[in-house]
Amino acid sequence: MTARIYKPARNAMQSGTAKTKRWVLEHELSEARRIEPLMGWTSSGDTRQQVRLFFDTKEEAIAYATREGIAYRVEDPKPAAPPRLMAYADNFRAGLPEPWTH
Repeated sequence: MTARIYKPARNAMQSGTAKTKRWVLEHELSEARRIEPLMGWTSSGDTRQQVRLFFDTKEEAIAYATREGIAYRVEDPKPAAPPRLMAYADNFRAGLPEPWTH
């Protein structure tokens, strides 16, 4: 069974970067999920997939996985795009592809 060490991406619904500074160690599925016939819930016999461990640095997560004998895969985050700096006045500047309207 392998674990995935990654840094989560920011929430697409908000511009903030909360919960993106720590590294996460998450176990991958060892058996497929199945639908429980009575209630229709999705279930699995693997309890490790319910555990998410958080670390301040990538090295701490790797050290933990090595110490516990867990095979791991590290996914480095993609570099963030530089922010587009625009002023409110840029909405009204000359030379826009199409005129600004309400």
